[in-house]
Amino acid sequence: MITPALPVSHDVSGPNHPSQPNHPSQPSGPSRRSRPSRPSDTAASADESITAWALAARTGDPEAVDRFVRALHRDVVRYVAYLSADPQAADDLAQDTFLRALGSLHRFEGRCSARTWLLAIARRAVVDSLRYAAARPRLSDVPDWRLAVERAQPRGLPGFDDGVALLDLLAALPDERREAFVLTQMMGLPYAEAAELSNCPIGTVRSRVARARATLIGLLAENDTVAGAGVLAGTGVPAGAGAPAALAA
Repeated sequence: MITPALPVSHDVSGPNHPSQPNHPSQPSGPSRRSRPSRPSDTAASADESITAWALAARTGDPEAVDRFVRALHRDVVRYVAYLSADPQAADDLAQDTFLRALGSLHRFEGRCSARTWLLAIARRAVVDSLRYAAARPRLSDVPDWRLAVERAQPRGLPGFDDGVALLDLLAALPDERREAFVLTQMMGLPYAEAAELSNCPIGTVRSRVARARATLIGLLAENDTVAGAGVLAGTGVPAGAGAPAALAA
């Protein structure tokens, strides 16, 4: 079993290292141990664990492989669904991504997080799929399409209708802006990792996200529907008629 590494304590108090009492005139600050962990710390810890599982999976450890796949499966499905704008293909693209990744694990050296490495593979899978679809378009099966949307919609959305509305909004964005927005605002990747994944400077990612946000705000203002208030929940985009005030954010 691969156990995520725990932080090493630097507290040297003990029989051989007696603690020094606090002087009344010099009150000590809050203990580093008691400081609540920030979301970024938690995310970094999770990425470290996932990367450790990926490295262990290179040797064929079945439990490490299972943990690696389970930890990132939902992220991959969401990413390929929104990047391809084809939720019906999400499951197939995710399966293709993991087949490619497991076949290439022996080349993964941990120089970047396993999440970033895997999403780069997912990105290539989507590009290949779009090229294939352009050459051989296929019809959509409505029941499967609806099921794929329900599976791919982000956490926190109340239901199918909002999931469809969100896909419609994102589909209106240029590919590069949609990718930057999905990676940073919906999947929570740091801008640096999104830039590495997209092979562009961090400033470019920030610009794409800002432009995507402005476009989405404009679309919501045009629609001006009550349902729109929940569509972009958790994405950093305010909904409603007052949305334009956030353009300067």
